Amino acid sequence: MAKLARWLNLALLVAFPVAWAAPLLRAGLLPFFGLGEISILSGIAGLWETDKGLALLVALFALVAPYAKILGTEAVARGWLSRRAKPVIALMARLAMADIFLIALYVVIAKGTGIGHVETAWGLWLFTACVLCSLLLSWRKG
Repeated sequence: MAKLARWLNLALLVAFPVAWAAPLLRAGLLPFFGLGEISILSGIAGLWETDKGLALLVALFALVAPYAKILGTEAVARGWLSRRAKPVIALMARLAMADIFLIALYVVIAKGTGIGHVETAWGLWLFTACVLCSLLLSWRKG
């Protein structure tokens, strides 16, 4: 079981970048992005033009935290990192989950304004599955 968990954890090193490039939302008439499909990477690029601080925050939540969590978990499993690092790894998992809430908040705000049309796309489901899988793997014993 531990070997399967490690393989799943390492598979996330491939799944996350796919999720980052996949369309999260399809939006029309949104002034911030001006494009039909929004991915995490295109969203960060769009934010970079208007709000570098928020772009960095989203990049931290969506890109850095998940990868740090995956690599930290593997480093602990291989003995390269002390088990005392587990609380920091758990924090990285929680930070990665924060991005899901940011995206959900964006969808709710965009739909609530009545300006334009927003619908979720398959990338949101893939990204959510990656984050939840990573979170579940961090809860396992060992």
